[in-house]
Amino acid sequence: MEMDARRHYADLAVAVATRRDRNAFVELFDFFAPRIKSFLMRQGMPGGEAEELAQEVMIVLWQKADLYDPAKSSLSTWLFRIARNRRIDAARRKRDPDLDHRDPLLIPSAPMAADEMLDMEDKERLVREAIETLPEEQVDLIRRAFFLGQSHSEIADDTGLPLGTVKSRIRLAFGKLRKALDSRGISEA
Repeated sequence: MEMDARRHYADLAVAVATRRDRNAFVELFDFFAPRIKSFLMRQGMPGGEAEELAQEVMIVLWQKADLYDPAKSSLSTWLFRIARNRRIDAARRKRDPDLDHRDPLLIPSAPMAADEMLDMEDKERLVREAIETLPEEQVDLIRRAFFLGQSHSEIADDTGLPLGTVKSRIRLAFGKLRKALDSRGISEA
């Protein structure tokens, strides 16, 4: 996330904490809720449950924004950590017999070192810059697939494009992104 965007979201969180600013919350909700839902779905959570949990995370933001400290982490790091912890709690509440409590996904990770966080933010900025070089139609498909968590079939239904076209445009976009990131010194690893 760009430093200006990171600061902007941190300022919005402060506005929620200090003034209960509804407009700030709406902007934060519109930006983060779909990303959190997509993250949870990639972790194997069904869509409806992921959406419900994403809304829970946003309620935590509304109710406890004063606990967020911009000096310690970005707002996205704070929110995604809450989402991960809530996902773990939900899995434990289910008492799923197939749930292995030694599963590395259920063990809280150590806080990210400051240099790792800066490196990740630099990579994220470079990825955003590379995405900006793509045609708008490809950016829309990438956004739908990876930020909103839509399947290729859902994208085809929403856009009216044939499924094959959706798949080929996403594949083409990834090829362009790979070249752009390679030229910026970022490998897939």
